[in-house]
Amino acid sequence: MKFIEIKEVINHLYSEFNKRNIDNVLAFMRPDVHWPNGWEGGYVEGHDEVRAYWTRQWKVLDPEVVPLNILPLPDGRIQVLVQQTVKDMEGRLLSANKVRHVYTFDNDLIKTMEIEPADN
Repeated sequence: MKFIEIKEVINHLYSEFNKRNIDNVLAFMRPDVHWPNGWEGGYVEGHDEVRAYWTRQWKVLDPEVVPLNILPLPDGRIQVLVQQTVKDMEGRLLSANKVRHVYTFDNDLIKTMEIEPADN
């Protein structure tokens, strides 16, 4: 997949995540995806665990993640600087900050994602 296509996919995935369309996001992940559990800690493995994690999270939190910048890294991974806003279910702001999401793709599907602090 060319970088311009990857950028389109990534923008689409964040939009679908923000709409809570789990299946539309999982369709772009390997079945054995290694995904960070940014809320509870650690990682989840595979579609079922990602689905369960997001379902638990969305019962308690209302996150919105918007890509600000998408860059290819020299090692082939893709870095996405995002604005992450998290509210509780009553709409109260819990946090608003920038973080980096770093993706590894394999055969046009997401193999892993890592969360890193933004340098601001």
